[in-house]
This record gives sequence, structure tokens and C-alpha cells, in this order.
Amino acid sequence: MDLAAAIDRFAANAAAIQSLIAGVDARHASWKPSPDAWSILEVVNHLADEEREDFRTRFDLTLHHPETDWPPIDPRRWVTQRNYAARDLTESLTRFLDERAASLAWLRGLKDPNLDSAHRHPVFGSRSAGELLASWLAHDLLHLRQLVELHYLYHREQVAPIPLEYAGEW
Repeated sequence: MDLAAAIDRFAANAAAIQSLIAGVDARHASWKPSPDAWSILEVVNHLADEEREDFRTRFDLTLHHPETDWPPIDPRRWVTQRNYAARDLTESLTRFLDERAASLAWLRGLKDPNLDSAHRHPVFGSRSAGELLASWLAHDLLHLRQLVELHYLYHREQVAPIPLEYAGEW
């Protein structure tokens, strides 16, 4: 895992997320394709909390205190516990971008981190800092895909009954 390349990708992913939120109104931000799916607003709040409370924290602990237990998290429950759906999209995006900026500054300040440093987790087993970094980037990409899908599904609903087959297969 190349830390410099990861830092560049994290910055590009933040810009991509910001771009995908541009022009989204409150109705679109809160729309869900099904009752159990997440809205754009919920995804953005999830990303902000994961940035601060999961990936950055756990990566730091794995690098600098691998013997320390990770703090507990419950991202799926946070969606309702923290009432993501009632939040403002602009404020939520700003919170994510601020957390990402803090992560980027912190990552850039690391001096020769040992990405082989590992933490033993009771559920996930041994995880190296490099594996966490790779998963952090993958998490971004999964939610970028989710945001694109939410845009597509919302668009499809808005233009119905116009068929979209001509655009290509989703």
C-alpha cells in the first residue's frame, strides 16, 4: 500500500463526493429507493462519522498503539440513533469535508509509518495498518458507487414512464 498514492486518492474521492452532492435539493437528498435503503443525506453523514470515529481512529491506533482495543462503533445503528435523515445536507457535507481535511493533514504528517503494524481484533482477526488503509479507500469507493446509484434511481423515478434503455444497461 503506497501512502502517498492513498493520500492523493482520498483527496480525489472527497472532491468526487462533493461533486456528487452539488445541486442536490432537500427532497432529492432525503429520497430513498426503498424504506430500508439509505438516502444521499444518510450516506454523507455516515461518511463523516466513519472518517472520524472508525478509519482515522483505528488506523492511528494500529500504527501507534496496536495493543490498544479499538473503540466500539455501530455505523448501521448510527443512521437512526444520530438521526441522519433530519440533518441539513450542506452542513453534513461540510462536516465530512472537514473530517477528510483533518485526515489528509494527519496522513501527510506521518513519517515513515509502519503499515505492517497490526492490531488483533476479536471479530476481524489480525489487521495491519496497510489493510486498514486499503479498506478505508475501498469504503470511499463503495459509497461513491452508492451515491451514483442513488442519483440514477432518483432520476429514473423522476422521468418515469420515460424508458432509459437507450442510455445503456444499468
